[in-house]
Amino acid sequence: MSTSPDTTPPALRVVAMPRDTNPYGAIFGGVILSYIDQAGFVEARKLGAHRWVTVAVDRVEFHAPVFVGDIITFRTRLVRSGTSSATVEVCVEADRYRTGQTVHVTSATMTLVAVSAEGTPIPFTSPPSVGGDGA
Repeated sequence: MSTSPDTTPPALRVVAMPRDTNPYGAIFGGVILSYIDQAGFVEARKLGAHRWVTVAVDRVEFHAPVFVGDIITFRTRLVRSGTSSATVEVCVEADRYRTGQTVHVTSATMTLVAVSAEGTPIPFTSPPSVGGDGA
């Protein structure tokens, strides 16, 4: 991310749990991807209380594993906003349970679009539709 990770408030923080591990003792990458999606939604929703759907996530390359007990921090930054879309950068860090060390896990840039109840793109400045605040 372009800002210092220490100065950007977290969009989301979670504890890595045993149920999320692969056979080798690390957290599944898909679990991390799910949280990236949620963190991106948290950032996009600041633009409007609409239904937001993820339409794209750029390449995600894991630089370090996440282990049970690690606290995973997802920091977000709005990169660009259009009429109905938002591009969000998500940076993922793990605070090691045993050592207290913080490591960079991965980062991703994702695009989300505000949609109506029917699923068509809408300007996120418009009033939300009934039930429009869901993901």
